[in-house]
Amino acid sequence: MGCIENKSKPAESVVKDGIDFNAYDVMEPRFPLKTPVERRNGRHVKNNDVPPQGVYLPNNNYLTPYMQSPEYVQLSTAAAITLGVMGGRMHRCECTRCLNLLLTYPEGCRANCAYCGLARHREADRDYADRNFIRVDWPAVPMADIVDIVSRDAENSPFHRMCISMITHPRSEDDTFTVLKQWTDRIDPAAIPVSILSNPTTMTRQDVQRTRDLGADIFTVALDAATPEVFDRTRGKGVQSPHKWSKYWEILQDARDIFGPQKFGAHIIVGMGETEYEVLNLVQELVDLGGHSHMFCFFPEQGSLMDHLPATPRDQWRRVQLARYLIDYRGVRVDQMRFDDLGRVKSYGIADAELSDIIDEGIAFRTSGCPGKFAEDISACDRPYGDSPPSNIASYPFQPKKKDIRKIRRQLDIPVRVE
Repeated sequence: MGCIENKSKPAESVVKDGIDFNAYDVMEPRFPLKTPVERRNGRHVKNNDVPPQGVYLPNNNYLTPYMQSPEYVQLSTAAAITLGVMGGRMHRCECTRCLNLLLTYPEGCRANCAYCGLARHREADRDYADRNFIRVDWPAVPMADIVDIVSRDAENSPFHRMCISMITHPRSEDDTFTVLKQWTDRIDPAAIPVSILSNPTTMTRQDVQRTRDLGADIFTVALDAATPEVFDRTRGKGVQSPHKWSKYWEILQDARDIFGPQKFGAHIIVGMGETEYEVLNLVQELVDLGGHSHMFCFFPEQGSLMDHLPATPRDQWRRVQLARYLIDYRGVRVDQMRFDDLGRVKSYGIADAELSDIIDEGIAFRTSGCPGKFAEDISACDRPYGDSPPSNIASYPFQPKKKDIRKIRRQLDIPVRVE
């Protein structure tokens, strides 16, 4: 086995019995169908003009109220349960430590990313506020109510961080500023820091600077795709979507300049057709810039243009997850690792005993994202079961137990006994 060089073009087909990764030629999205005129741009929601009344729980059988940011935001099911605005329990989790807020409009997101439940093509059959995103519903709540609840005792809040997720919409920047200011006017960012999950397509360098000036301390860019080819196919012109790889990198570099080292990062989804070498080479590039990677395991989101495709195999995911942790937090470089001719990790570049200890610590297999209050390498954004069902956990939203580590070792094919 030997190290492979970075390839500028996708690998040839490697779909054979026993192949344990999602190859490029397998992960082809469906082409989006044309949306009927009467369903475009949230037209029927606006025409019905149903007034919102407090919390809205997604239900496709109802007439969706005419809700829009900045008055309303959506929040993840886990955040809504933790905040106390809806009932429910999370498997093996008491709460989530990140309050994820999502801008919302009847028109919805105007992008058409192939793997996303919020994509524009879904307006043909489901209102924006009723669409699933990273496997769960997102209730809509008045922003003022959220601030009122959290501001009662921010110092002792279960939330370690708040994150504003932008979407592709003409009002996205201005409303992000309004939501951010509404939060920081009443809640000290020192008590609950704020992250921005940006929409680079419509942003300028001045917009990035303004989020910093208004109190955000981390800025992230959802590259999602690990290569320009995968990016274009899944969120660019390949699916009639406006995003461009070059624009995302422009805003990422602006964030590096404005927010500084360790205060910017990029989201990456593993298993959309890239090789393990390609995604880890990107992780290394981000570290060399002074940033971090926040990693997701591809899961076929219901209603998306990729919902017919296979989820990332666990062995592929665990290899990349472990290698990413070593690069981001243990000073290992991708050029110390070794890869086979299909780009799969074959050696992690450190001694077996050290690798074994890191596996047993379990942190490498937890959800990655912006840090919380426990440790730099433990994310506040734990996204419970956002990329897998609880029956086959990809990103652990809690500290893995011994039984979890044993399962992880089997998936890694590193069967060292855990004492």
